[in-house]
Amino acid sequence: MLVVVAPGQGAQVPGFMSPWLELPGVRERLDWLSAVAGIDLVAHGTTSDADTIRDTAVAQPLIVGAGLVTLLSLFPHPSTVFSRIGAGAGHSVGEITAAVGAGVLTAEQAMVFVRERGRAMAAASAVQPTGMSAVLGGEDVPEVASRHGLTCANMNGAGQIVVAGTRSQLDAFAADPPQGSRVRPLEVAGAFHTEHMAPATQNLGSLARAISTHDPRIRLISNADGQVVHDGREVLRRLVTQVSNPVRWDLCMTTMADLGVTAVIEIPPAGTLTGLIRRALPDVQTCALKTPDDLDAAKALVAEHGTPSSLSTQPTWRLLIAPSKGTYRSQTTAQVGAALVPGTQIGAVETLRDRVAVVAPHGGTIVEWLVQDGDPVSPGQPLVRLHPTSQEVQH
Repeated sequence: MLVVVAPGQGAQVPGFMSPWLELPGVRERLDWLSAVAGIDLVAHGTTSDADTIRDTAVAQPLIVGAGLVTLLSLFPHPSTVFSRIGAGAGHSVGEITAAVGAGVLTAEQAMVFVRERGRAMAAASAVQPTGMSAVLGGEDVPEVASRHGLTCANMNGAGQIVVAGTRSQLDAFAADPPQGSRVRPLEVAGAFHTEHMAPATQNLGSLARAISTHDPRIRLISNADGQVVHDGREVLRRLVTQVSNPVRWDLCMTTMADLGVTAVIEIPPAGTLTGLIRRALPDVQTCALKTPDDLDAAKALVAEHGTPSSLSTQPTWRLLIAPSKGTYRSQTTAQVGAALVPGTQIGAVETLRDRVAVVAPHGGTIVEWLVQDGDPVSPGQPLVRLHPTSQEVQH
């Protein structure tokens, strides 16, 4: 099974888009996304220096725009994405790119959203000096970080945690690091995915109420908790709240393993996530799509490992799926033919750690049960097929 992943802020380097602009149509598509976002993505992807593209308001639209135009170089016909990719995921702002690839948002919606996200996070970062540091290895990292008032903003797996907070807190942490660790300050403008970004979350939440969505056409793995999300409004809600909540890339990789991933392609600016995946999932083949020279290798992985998504052959709003691996526990006696009102909880998926509710957000008439109480389920596995009511069709 093939998974395509999109990196987050910090992956960009000066000039990384230059070779891509030599491909037919790429410059024109990037010009269009520049017009939508109100920012010159061509210049920032080719000639702007490191300090310029480090600016949050520049970096975030640049990363999403770059991912979208290069994804079209790998899959020139977007519909083929749904027939070849088993799942998608993104790290931090890369989750917006993944949402477009899954069919939740349009490219234009994504560029407006990420423009406002970057601006809001830059404004929140300007309130006081904050930042982030990567911690490699070490013992009791969360406990030591908490002692210094820091938040574990990115749990990246493979022995890497990113802590975030005020500059003074980060300095104190660096002077008294966890035993056996290496601490490296990151070139970012603020303490992303922490309470310091709360004003940005409020701003994006207001804007999100005007955005229409579609349900994902492939399994979309959320970086909030590694769950597979199949409701478009829930995807958008998570895109809003992730700004001030930790990124759990470690749980995303756990879900990939549960799904049986065999290959991963990382779209530009590529390299960071495939490095983590190689260490956490050494048997998985990876391709970091850094330049057009890597397209042949990426297309070979698509040909060898690409399989149709179980969600691609019919509208996902007619299926309820398992959000994670575990045991399905039914909480309804409804039989085939019964009508569920919107918001009905039909059951939950239990693990040794937690219990995740399975809800029918749009309701509908039960056509077929695909699981029984006590069955083991995997992430994204269909549980019940629903026929929409007339109200849903109008919606």
